[in-house]
Amino acid sequence: MSTRISLTLAHSPDPDDVYMWWPITGLIKPPADAQAVRPAIVYSPPEIETDGIQFIPIAADIAALNRRAAAKGDLDITALSVFAWARLSDRYALTAFGSSFGEGYGPKVVCRGDVAGDVAGIAGQGALVAVPGTGTTAFLLLSMLAGPGRFKMVEMPFDRILEAVSTGERGVTHGLLIHQSQLTYAELGLRLVVDLGQWWGEQTGLPLPLGGNAIRRDLDERFGAGTLQRVVDVMAASVRHARTNHARSSAYCRAFAPELSAAQTERYLEMYVSGLTLDAGQRGEGAISRIVEQASRLGLAPGVREEHLRMLRPRNAD
Repeated sequence: MSTRISLTLAHSPDPDDVYMWWPITGLIKPPADAQAVRPAIVYSPPEIETDGIQFIPIAADIAALNRRAAAKGDLDITALSVFAWARLSDRYALTAFGSSFGEGYGPKVVCRGDVAGDVAGIAGQGALVAVPGTGTTAFLLLSMLAGPGRFKMVEMPFDRILEAVSTGERGVTHGLLIHQSQLTYAELGLRLVVDLGQWWGEQTGLPLPLGGNAIRRDLDERFGAGTLQRVVDVMAASVRHARTNHARSSAYCRAFAPELSAAQTERYLEMYVSGLTLDAGQRGEGAISRIVEQASRLGLAPGVREEHLRMLRPRNAD
């Protein structure tokens, strides 16, 4: 029998992350404060066998998780923006499953109708962009497009950006949207300036790697040989089980984005729980390599060693 261990499993409280992990964490309540990195309230047991591993779920905003990983690195498993992971690749390995990729779509820059609605306007006089964190891949992409340091910005939680743009809070004129906000901005009368996933695809011909599932590389050292592979196997099974039971997974995760209709939730899951989520494959790995290389070339992130670009896969992977 495998040794019983407890590991923290941190993820963002947006529908695609919640969708993937309930089979091994049990059902959880949406966090009262998504900026607080603390254990979630669990109200049902895991659905599938976890090989003696207790996964302690933490649902927090991706910017908060990026900051926690950079400051402490104490979370055993955590969602990370690919941009943030590039600085932490010595400590954390990415799994080949559980990643969010955009295929010709991704984070969006939007604005009100009374400001410049083109890309040049992002760096224009008087422009102020609300961003969901400077460690997010979305921020990296905007920096690539507009030029590092070429635009004025203010950080705020991703779920406050739409309102800030709509009302002009703190002088905000533009918003960098991630998660489900990408589907609802038009309802507030905001207009699209640029879809950064579309721009990336036109530039590279590759899918856009936004966020990944990262596991500490030292699990074998801390808990015994074979622990890392055990964790990878169980987590891969969780994603498969969630996909196999799509109707249940989708219904559950709607509570984490109540602003979305049932149709919008399905659309969001189609976008970010894709075939590349099941296995990034060579195409996904190549996209990650490309984006972290460009970040390094721009001086925005250190280079990532080639061996750290290899993603972790379950033993039963084809």
